[in-house]
Amino acid sequence: MQELVPGGNLALPRGSVTVRVPGPFDVSALVTDDGGKVRDDADFVFYNQPSAPGAGLDGDTLTVDPAALRAGATRLTVAVTAADPGTPLSALPAPVLHLADAGGRPLARFSPPRARREAVLLLAEIYRRGEGWKLRALGQGYADGLAGLARDFGVDVEDEETVSRRTAPAAPRTAAPAAPPRPASAPATADGFLGLVNSARSAAGSPPVTHDARLAAAAREHAGSMARGGRLGVEGVDGVSVHQRVVAAGYPYLAVGEHLVSGPRTTAELVEYCLRHDAGRRTVRDPAFRHAAVGSCGDGSGGTYWTALWASPLTPDGLDRTAREVVGLTNRARAGAGLAPLSPDPRLAAAAQAHSADMVARDFYAHTAPDGSRPWDRAAAAGSTRRTIGENIACGQRSAAEVVEGWLNSPGHRANILKADFTHIGVGFAGGGRAGTYWTQLFGA
Repeated sequence: MQELVPGGNLALPRGSVTVRVPGPFDVSALVTDDGGKVRDDADFVFYNQPSAPGAGLDGDTLTVDPAALRAGATRLTVAVTAADPGTPLSALPAPVLHLADAGGRPLARFSPPRARREAVLLLAEIYRRGEGWKLRALGQGYADGLAGLARDFGVDVEDEETVSRRTAPAAPRTAAPAAPPRPASAPATADGFLGLVNSARSAAGSPPVTHDARLAAAAREHAGSMARGGRLGVEGVDGVSVHQRVVAAGYPYLAVGEHLVSGPRTTAELVEYCLRHDAGRRTVRDPAFRHAAVGSCGDGSGGTYWTALWASPLTPDGLDRTAREVVGLTNRARAGAGLAPLSPDPRLAAAAQAHSADMVARDFYAHTAPDGSRPWDRAAAAGSTRRTIGENIACGQRSAAEVVEGWLNSPGHRANILKADFTHIGVGFAGGGRAGTYWTQLFGA
């Protein structure tokens, strides 16, 4: 059975699979097509509407036959909320997703970081890839509840309570953009973007950001791809993620943030929208960022798609600092368990860094590389003579604290961190790829 971390994925077998989330949660699912939108109320699967073509909910278990989903469906997203509408997710244990095949054989397990202010948590998505289907672990939350979920899936929810456990859902309306659409008479413009952003940063005590032409090129390209596909997404209609575009534009980064929005007519409306929500405000004000840029593109029918990017460049000092933070947090966890600290090992670090960079360059996420090399092979190739090797990988986390927390919340990864026999560690990080960030911990004894 595979232990997944946010961003991790695995290929699904043919036939049906079951997704079970035990505990005090309501499980629901949204079926979408290439446009990323629900089509009508039949695309909801939840407590009061427990079945749809290819999907059925029985208590805490969702059974999905991807091949039997309604015509045009290419994705099914699994979400959880508290079974008691008055209980915040932060007051409950972290939900644990169990994936099994049609015969009940366990395939994977995913335990996301415990929710904080989020009211809805997207656990995973089942999506078409070529002729097959895959599952990707998400762990994405919405502090503003079902309204935030609606903005991503094009659902107009009149009342948070309308899709709670005990009442029927409001019928979805015509797919709505993430922010209110505006007339096409006023063209989109990037004028004043930095001034508005830096004003918000100054009020929060964060240093100003400066414009970067590479980020601007990546933002324009991604906005154009979203406009051509008619949907918001980290991955454009051409299959390229916004993070891949940033790196391809010549900007290797240590930290990155993005806002993907449709609807605003001007940058003032865009920035106002970004500052309206907790996650958006955190990105705009994040003191780690040094550069920013924005790009927009009309969709030909009066709508505008925007990509706003924030980033800090990858530097040797920054990479070393991030690795030290990961080692420090790892050793803090070991100290709490009464274990000796791990010593940094430059050879293990070289192997870990090479693996993170390789996952970005060759667009994969696995302990075994496309050439068949495994952790101990990579350690030996880097000159390590350590007899016992262990490896943790992760993708999508935006900070050292976030990635170590995720590993510690996963039993398999936690076991590596707290293995008494390990004496040394190396850390690797690379930005880019589909998930945005790729992390590697390599342990040795």
